[in-house]
Amino acid sequence: MNERLYIFDTTLRDGEQVPGCQLNTIEKIQVAKQLEQLGVDVIEAGFPISSPGDYNSVIEISKAVTWPTICALTRAVEKDIDVAAESLQYAKHKRIHTGIGTSDSHIRFKFNSNREEIIERAVRAVKRAKRYVEDVEFYAEDAGRTDNEYLARVIEAVIKAGATVVNIPDTTGYCLPNEYGAKIKYLMEHVDSIDKAIISTHCHNDLGMATANTLEGVLNGARQVEVTINGIGERAGNTSLEEIAMILKCHKHLGIDSNINTTKISPVSRLVSSLMNMPVQANKAIVGRNAFAHSSGIHQDGVLKNVETYEIINPKDVGVEDNNIILTARSGRAALKYRLQANGVACSEENLDVIYQRFLELADKKKEVTDADILMLAGTNVSDDKALRLDFLQVTTGKGVRSVASIGLDISGQKFESASSGNGPVDAAINALKNIIHKHMTLKEFTIQAINKGSDDVGKVHMQVEYDGHVYYGFGANTDIVTASVEAYIDCINKFKK
Repeated sequence: MNERLYIFDTTLRDGEQVPGCQLNTIEKIQVAKQLEQLGVDVIEAGFPISSPGDYNSVIEISKAVTWPTICALTRAVEKDIDVAAESLQYAKHKRIHTGIGTSDSHIRFKFNSNREEIIERAVRAVKRAKRYVEDVEFYAEDAGRTDNEYLARVIEAVIKAGATVVNIPDTTGYCLPNEYGAKIKYLMEHVDSIDKAIISTHCHNDLGMATANTLEGVLNGARQVEVTINGIGERAGNTSLEEIAMILKCHKHLGIDSNINTTKISPVSRLVSSLMNMPVQANKAIVGRNAFAHSSGIHQDGVLKNVETYEIINPKDVGVEDNNIILTARSGRAALKYRLQANGVACSEENLDVIYQRFLELADKKKEVTDADILMLAGTNVSDDKALRLDFLQVTTGKGVRSVASIGLDISGQKFESASSGNGPVDAAINALKNIIHKHMTLKEFTIQAINKGSDDVGKVHMQVEYDGHVYYGFGANTDIVTASVEAYIDCINKFKK
């Protein structure tokens, strides 16, 4: 009988720490429900002490899902743990995830402490959490750079205090796979009470080895992996859920299974990418748009003769259909709703009406409207309560002439118009906007991405705008890239702190 590997998804906590990827509570619930259908065992729903939004998200996610364990993150601080316990009050299965840094670097520079005091703080934190929940996970932050003998002492102490899961993070993504695997093996062999807890991996991808390190950890005894959809996470990201799931599916001889329904992988990947406005790189394993594409003549010839020549995964195993579903302006609401649901997007009838109107506008401009397009439409803000809205935009530009833009804005029901010139159409349009919005704003980043290919394609624009010492992230999408740019800028302004 195969051994069971538990999947701990931290997309909604660690993954959301990426700048510009923050979700509201409704969006988090939407992702959490899809993670439940995907089959994850544990959902890390947030860091409750960090903000009222995180606290509320843990509460609402606890109400929304049924069988996965809901986990709340804390530091080894009493107040953190108390607040986390309160946020988990509605969870059917609850876990508190507490811990502290254990590497000499963290002990000396982060905590100005010593090894013995860190063990005492770790034990107190676990005992505090144990007052509230039976399932307590302890993380030894920067375990990847922690001396193995000392790490074993810490782990033995927290298990004795009541920890049911012990997390061994490679926080900086520094470890080599053989080193990380050896660390897990050392703990399996040198911690007397290790059979009373599950060892968990948590690997970052700073050197591109997160998945390899996680797999080595599993092969050496870890039975929980902490992962994110699309590998999203701070800096270079985390271990990808989809990669670990498909490695186990493809390598049955390892004798390790997870509860993941792999046919749900692609829809969940697209949903997270859309809601977080975080594009998936084309050559990303499993979920990138080129994962099952072949352009080399030799490869095409081989695949046509026998698909297994170059494909070790059946696209349908990860929820990728053989054909790309096309919608047109003649498609009705039912067809649009069906395609949204097939891609993991559930929306109210009111939001469906808004998305459908945008869909019709887009379908009039494009010959084909793909799944990627409708996910883009669903990922944009469909609420009508934004203070600032774009009424119209007209731009004159070309070679040898200075670009001029005329703009109309609706600000809380009042109409404003302005015109300006600039160094290109986008600059002219933003200058015209600034003539109306008299705030000192600085454009920090401007990124354009085409969803598919072609001259009539939808362009996605991501912007960072600095105002009053804060950086705000905005998103816009349109077949006209200048309009998409202005809408992204307006999206930033609508998020300014009042």
